[in-house]
Amino acid sequence: MTYNDPFNNQSPQRGPQPAQNYAAANTGSAAMGNPVLEAQPVRVSERTIQHSVAAAYGEMAIGLGVTAVVSWLSASTGLVMRFLASVGQFGWFALLIAQVVLAVVLGARALKMNPATARVLFYVYAATMGFTLSTIFFIYDIGSIGIAFGLTAAFFLCLTMIGLTTKVNMLKAGPILMVGLVVLIVSQLVLMLFQVSGATMIVSAISLILFAGLTIYDAQSTRALYQQLGTSDVMVRRISILAALNLYLDFINMFMSLLQLFGSRN
Repeated sequence: MTYNDPFNNQSPQRGPQPAQNYAAANTGSAAMGNPVLEAQPVRVSERTIQHSVAAAYGEMAIGLGVTAVVSWLSASTGLVMRFLASVGQFGWFALLIAQVVLAVVLGARALKMNPATARVLFYVYAATMGFTLSTIFFIYDIGSIGIAFGLTAAFFLCLTMIGLTTKVNMLKAGPILMVGLVVLIVSQLVLMLFQVSGATMIVSAISLILFAGLTIYDAQSTRALYQQLGTSDVMVRRISILAALNLYLDFINMFMSLLQLFGSRN
């Protein structure tokens, strides 16, 4: 589970968690407090940056749409249950590992690979995420899922506006957010092995706060990446996929945290 820095490609990244606690903390890549983002002069026009940021959020929205459609179809047709019955627990974990690998590759290589290839990998990743998350339809009632999604969308929009308009530089909080992410992943792994009463709710609350901070951070880092690297059409499209992946993961994690905290189980 690693968090990739596009400027040095050596830091840990977000990776998907097994379905036991449904905390879909996943892989992404954005610069965590890299001085390049703070010291370099702006080389791209403000209007171009605004259009580029909008494009990144558009890619994220399409990814979420793919996840939602695949998730609903997988649950409603019984595909996910047939898959579990045929491959068992080993096959399920193999799928989760494949998701991690796909996310790591995309996060580490998005700024170097062909933009069309990166886009396809992102949508494939979103589809596999929808398949694995379809199990929530067998755990939570549909009303809780809808409410959690609506709250996440509103929460995400507010955090994005804060990130893009505030004068506070959240890029400096990168190391703190990184430490929090590592602690969260370790806590989730421990909970997979040892069931502690009430601990899942506490971890979900911490996850919600952490990914709220990462949403603001990723909004600012997206803008900074366009400012520093978005000097060509190819690079702009690459950054759009990378930023979309980060923002997508923030949204999914906040959604799962809210669902765990407030969702009514079937």
